[in-house]
Amino acid sequence: METTGRGTAPGTVGPQDVDEDPCRGPAHDTAAAGKGPHVRPTAGAAGVPPGFSDLPLPLRAAVRIAAALCLAVALVHVVMVFLYVAPANEVSQRYRKQINAWIHPLFEQNWRLFAPDPQSVTQQVSARTLHVSADGTQQVSDWFDLTAVDDSAVNHNAFPSRTSQNMLRRAWDAYAASHGADDRSNSERALMLQKYLRNIAVDRVSAYRHDAFEDIELRVITRPIAADGPRPNTPAQTRYLPWWKVASDGN
Repeated sequence: METTGRGTAPGTVGPQDVDEDPCRGPAHDTAAAGKGPHVRPTAGAAGVPPGFSDLPLPLRAAVRIAAALCLAVALVHVVMVFLYVAPANEVSQRYRKQINAWIHPLFEQNWRLFAPDPQSVTQQVSARTLHVSADGTQQVSDWFDLTAVDDSAVNHNAFPSRTSQNMLRRAWDAYAASHGADDRSNSERALMLQKYLRNIAVDRVSAYRHDAFEDIELRVITRPIAADGPRPNTPAQTRYLPWWKVASDGN
């Protein structure tokens, strides 16, 4: 038999043909071949967040219950808002009390699902105050236009605040919807809205007039918005609200 080189038989691999890489070892070759044992990362190890299955059983149950409750509340909220803004139907009329209890006062919607209700009138809300001096003399101030203050903050302002645009107007709309012509608060919500409107007026007047006062009165002038085309002139309507007592604590 013929030999080549150092006596290695043809077709065999000699020591000189082995790729000696000091960075490779048996473990590296085994892992590269996919034949090594699979080592599962330990929960809590550096850089390895624990999975849901690694949590204790009570904690996993609590997470599932919390997720189910959040999903249920979200679905109920969507259904309630839909029924509130949808046109009148048998379901919304039957459960009107429950729907209103869910929507008011935090989620009130001022729009309709298929027929938006734009403003057709404008209201000018003014306030005047009453102060009784030490000798019993009553001093009534001039009317202070609260709406004009909001209009001046909105006009020519590229980014007007929602407070200037909506607070006073929405407070009056809510008051008018919950009170009759006699201005009596026949429910807790109506009383809350009456205090809300009064407190807004007190804060606005106090910010511009620093005189002391014990009572406040509001006047609301309603004017229709002119439409295109011929339309008979509708006179403005003026409504005077009763004098409201102003306590030192705002209530």
